[in-house]
Amino acid sequence: MRGSRGRASLAVVVVAALTAAPARADWPHWRGAGGNGVSLTATPPVECSVDRTLRWKVAIPGRGSSSPVVIGDRVFVTTAVPVEAAPGELDFRLLCIDRQTGRETWSRSCVKAVPHEGTHETNGFASASPCTDGARVYAHFGSRGLHCFTVAGEHLWSRDFGDMTVRHGFGEGSSPTLAGDRIIVPWDHEGPSMLFAVDVRTGTTVWQTPRDEPTCWATPLVVADAGGTTQVVMNGQNAARGYDLATGRELWRCGGQTQRPCASAVAADGKAFVGSGFRGAFLGGFDLAGRDDLEGSPRVLWTKHAGTPDVASPLLSKGRLFYYKEKSGLLTCIDANTGAAHYETARIPGVARTYASPVAAGGHVYLTDRSGRITVIEDGPRLEVVSENDVGEGVDATPAPAGDSLYVRGERHLFRFAAPGAHDAPAP
Repeated sequence: MRGSRGRASLAVVVVAALTAAPARADWPHWRGAGGNGVSLTATPPVECSVDRTLRWKVAIPGRGSSSPVVIGDRVFVTTAVPVEAAPGELDFRLLCIDRQTGRETWSRSCVKAVPHEGTHETNGFASASPCTDGARVYAHFGSRGLHCFTVAGEHLWSRDFGDMTVRHGFGEGSSPTLAGDRIIVPWDHEGPSMLFAVDVRTGTTVWQTPRDEPTCWATPLVVADAGGTTQVVMNGQNAARGYDLATGRELWRCGGQTQRPCASAVAADGKAFVGSGFRGAFLGGFDLAGRDDLEGSPRVLWTKHAGTPDVASPLLSKGRLFYYKEKSGLLTCIDANTGAAHYETARIPGVARTYASPVAAGGHVYLTDRSGRITVIEDGPRLEVVSENDVGEGVDATPAPAGDSLYVRGERHLFRFAAPGAHDAPAP
């Protein structure tokens, strides 16, 4: 599909795939259906209380900081479980949890292996989040492969991309992104970096594009520009870039990023927003109609050079960008169109150390501290704290708002919070 008709058809397929999930009150990707961290339909409680709103709590074996995803009556989460009979070996697993009851529906071993290199003390070996299109669910473990199952638990295929060599042994963590009939797999490391498009039915490569990038932990964002070209927007230490989803060809790039970027891009109305915040600060708004090198051109709409996000990705909701300064809980909210600040580096009660990204649903923004405290604020231009909560254990995974609930993956458990008397029945 290299012509304009092919691109238009692909854009229709992708837009349909990205918009179908919110209509079902699902959360099929770690940043939601549109990739911006927003649910357009969920109405989770603003109180995440183990006494008042906890509907269920289920232990998750092993260790992982991947986020849960929700589709239909199922919640999926990945983990890496030590194999008792083989010291050093891990069982990389995909778990399916009943959305209503918290009972395990099924659990599948994707692969058993001894990791070829270590990881940071705050990272594990199951950091990439799964994603689902409602028919299939995809579990990605980086160097331990990409694995596809039906939502009923039937294994369809597995794909091994080789071994990554990650900077400073920090471990892996980029998640794949679904785009119609293909899944986009990021592969930035200290070896030959690549961006893959893989057929969702077979796991075979549709295209692969070399990237002159060192290790990056960001996740690709798929978005259509105003001209009808569907792009894959990807962060990177050397440059933020956009690629043609149909062919993998690089469309645009812009330098200015900081070292070892983690935050994923967000986008709306033909504009993408990409930033990083380790050993420097950069956040930029980019016109997706731009081509080639955008640096210094009017296609760079605005830039920020202070207070930008590091591990947590920004949230884009109702024309406003919310993001933390580095890994702190200092929150900034700006107008996405102009870059003008509503408020900057504001201290949030209960939030001081952040890995999980902010999410929005039901008119509120949910901010998660690594300790397990969750502070809820109004989704508006003024900082208004609604509630302060504590789930009782550490949380590095981004929560998933879906239906009437908030699903939170902690260090040891998966929690479902919903208002008393609420009925979280997914649409047929």
